[in-house]
Amino acid sequence: MFDAIREDIKSVFDRDPAARTTFEVVTCYPGLHARIFHRMANRLWRAGFKWSARFLSHIGRGLTGIEIHPGATIGRRFFIDHGMGVVIGETAEIGDDVTLYHGVTLGGTSWKEGKRHPTLGNGVVVGAGAKILGPISIGDNAKIGSNAVVVKDVPAGATAAGIPARILDEEKKKTQGFNAYGVSNDQNDPLSKTINGLLGHSVEVDARINLILEQLEKMGVTVEEERATADKFAPNSPNNIVD
Repeated sequence: MFDAIREDIKSVFDRDPAARTTFEVVTCYPGLHARIFHRMANRLWRAGFKWSARFLSHIGRGLTGIEIHPGATIGRRFFIDHGMGVVIGETAEIGDDVTLYHGVTLGGTSWKEGKRHPTLGNGVVVGAGAKILGPISIGDNAKIGSNAVVVKDVPAGATAAGIPARILDEEKKKTQGFNAYGVSNDQNDPLSKTINGLLGHSVEVDARINLILEQLEKMGVTVEEERATADKFAPNSPNNIVD
């Protein structure tokens, strides 16, 4: 166990530039504390001491703000950054060198017994606030964007973001990238969509009005007053530009 804890401490230095000394990591990193509690609780769970395992996990949850079911399977060099609000379910399986940020949930979508929680491959990084739900698989070295809701498998090496999460192609990766903390650019914003829709409709209406006025002018109808009114309320009119 002590060799594994040493590996965990080293992984903190590898992935958190804020870590300064071993003493600081051992005393001030709740993710490391939660992992130690889980190791002990997991041994009790596998030995058949279910209540003792759950009670020990409950104590760890109270001290760290991180809830890891003692039945969860976790690999080596597991790192939880910040940690508050992380929830890992009973049948979750986590590979080696996985990183979770705060607010992550590895949850289930069914009350049936059996495999209910996700499986994370080696080297997976899950951004803050992400929810990975159900007995799905996240491939090796995949990245899950912040606040994403993942309910389908993610292939190895892919980046998934949004609600529900979608796989970003290479072009989107270049412009959006992976953000462990901020809200993904791929999120659906109903207000933004509505405003963009209204602006697009306004431009289309202005074009139709202009076409009608042009046809009337060709027929010899005087439309100076109507054109002046249309220009006044056009989106690009100087009267409608706010400094």
